[in-house]
Amino acid sequence: MSRRSCVAGIALAAVVASFAGVSAPAVAAAAARPSSSSVRQKLPPAAARGKRANHRAPVTVPVPVSVPLADARAMASVDVGAVAREFDTWLDGVAAANAVAGLAVAVVNDDQVVLERAIGFADVATAERVTPQTVFRLASLSKAFATALTGLLVDDGRMQWDTRVADLLPTFALSDAAAGAQLTVRDILSHRVGLPHNTYDRLLEQDEPYELLVDRLKDVPMTCPVGECYGYQNIAFSLIGDVVFATTGDFYYHQVEKRIFHPLGMRSATYGRDALEASPGWARPHRRSAAGWVAFAPTEAYYRVAPAAGVNASLRDMEQWLMAQMGARPDVLSPALLDTLHTPLVETRRDLHVSPWRRGRLRDAQYALGWRVYDYAGQTLIFHAGAVQGYRAMIAFLPHQRFGVVMLWNCESATPGGLVPMLLDRYLGLPEVNWAGIERGTEPSDDGSSLGGHD
Repeated sequence: MSRRSCVAGIALAAVVASFAGVSAPAVAAAAARPSSSSVRQKLPPAAARGKRANHRAPVTVPVPVSVPLADARAMASVDVGAVAREFDTWLDGVAAANAVAGLAVAVVNDDQVVLERAIGFADVATAERVTPQTVFRLASLSKAFATALTGLLVDDGRMQWDTRVADLLPTFALSDAAAGAQLTVRDILSHRVGLPHNTYDRLLEQDEPYELLVDRLKDVPMTCPVGECYGYQNIAFSLIGDVVFATTGDFYYHQVEKRIFHPLGMRSATYGRDALEASPGWARPHRRSAAGWVAFAPTEAYYRVAPAAGVNASLRDMEQWLMAQMGARPDVLSPALLDTLHTPLVETRRDLHVSPWRRGRLRDAQYALGWRVYDYAGQTLIFHAGAVQGYRAMIAFLPHQRFGVVMLWNCESATPGGLVPMLLDRYLGLPEVNWAGIERGTEPSDDGSSLGGHD
């Protein structure tokens, strides 16, 4: 390489770095609609479930040097009820340690909810408790709704996965004009735009309008050709909202409500901060202080990019969504569509190292359409996490076993995220590792692995 090329490369790297931001999910404001709660039997309170002081607790052991494989014999004879009960005891530990302000969690197996539990407060200041109907922000879990809607429109013939964005949005451009002209719907929904990770997220957080930031994508030096590398996006991902409007003449969030929320019975799912605050019961975001958890007002920034992170939903809503993703609702999401949504498209090697449980359990990591696809100890795991200030969420499922979990919490605590791999380990017959740190009485460090830009 010539000295001139080397210097140019260093300069380009510096410019590219200046555009990248580390941040949470993206969301556009949307109109509210009435919300209601479904009628279902509630779990008995913790006291009614009885004490479990003598129940076997997870053992804290060193993270394995090499990734173990799931135990096929253990999986064949797994007692899902016992797995759920043990998971419930770990939730007792989270509650006892005051590790979260509030948390709602469901475990689903073969289209049945085998555990549904809510702990803590939707609002510490008023002592309002979290319930399965409490509405949370979903942050980047919203991305899978965007890809599902896109798939439904593809099925309708409104567009194709390989439809070029510039054909529908003539003013859209990237710094490489030829590359920008070739960018497809599939590329934006799999984060293969060729831009630095989290481009312009920080400016979005500083109240810059989405429309202005999308127009300025043409000023950003590209890190690779379109379609050839992974770079997680919130603003560029939300171009799908403009594509949906161009193909349907309807607002993006209206289409999601009509095609997904309503058919699946997600009665309290909405878009936007106004809709969140209009919900009959909603979780306030909390931060930890010397005096304990303190509620604060939800931020607006990421509500401006709805497809990337705009959904509000309750645990009851997300139970329906999880079951649909595992194949329980072919009338809404067909097997062929699910196969497309869950098919890996680009490697995400960084995921193998961003947290202890990933280092200890993942053999491969890729991104599909709004979903991460992991090789978890030899088993396919479909996963996504997300965060926006004061909210965290995770959803994970084993598609071949139709076993999964969804967790929503209203504070920036890393503890619940560690419970997900503990549950998977227990189900798959893997060595027990205390990924959540609940027995040590200390919270694992939040390494950013659940953030909207790093989930």
